Amino acid sequence: MVNLLANNTKLLIEKYKIIAIIRGIELERLIPTAEALYKGGVRLMEVTFNQKSSRYIEETSIRIEQLCKYFGEDLCIGAGTVMSIEQVEAAANVGAKYMISPNTDTEVIKRALDFNTVSIPGALTPSEIVLAYKAGASFVKLFPAGELGIKYIKAVCSPINHIPMLAVGGINEYNLRDFLEAGIKGVGIGSNIVKKSLIEEGKYDDLTALALRYTSQI
Repeated sequence: MVNLLANNTKLLIEKYKIIAIIRGIELERLIPTAEALYKGGVRLMEVTFNQKSSRYIEETSIRIEQLCKYFGEDLCIGAGTVMSIEQVEAAANVGAKYMISPNTDTEVIKRALDFNTVSIPGALTPSEIVLAYKAGASFVKLFPAGELGIKYIKAVCSPINHIPMLAVGGINEYNLRDFLEAGIKGVGIGSNIVKKSLIEEGKYDDLTALALRYTSQI
């Protein structure tokens, strides 16, 4: 049976390509930040689990739920730094449509699929990439992409170009096209697009303008 929900999410990621990573944003600034990014053309957002916090599952779940309720189908919301079955379940239960991890854990991938969500595990080597894909990943996240470099990414993508890959880490408005032209299906961008200095100063129009500099390249 075709997983229609996961298939639709995969199509959205392939279309809009840029996943804005929401990390460490205060709750009262969450919606204004997301609105500013949305006005700038961002349609995919990832809310990360902060593993250091004693209440990280609750804190992240609240943020995902608020974004899903506020934007409905206008934004495709996922969870990031998903490293356990418990985190998959918590995120899926409040509306997350995709699970992004820094590592490859086949149990986490399987549980994400159980909830009809898209699994995007992180990998570094060809062996890890193939393992993640065979386990059911819709995309494999090359991480850390900035440290790997474009030459490495091109070399890896060439023999296993049947596996859809995303890149996360070190991507900015000046090298975005380089990553996409290397064969990457999409990218995750954190502080380079979700700029905390603008958010803390309430400069949401500037945040929108920054987002447009990225989305206009798609």
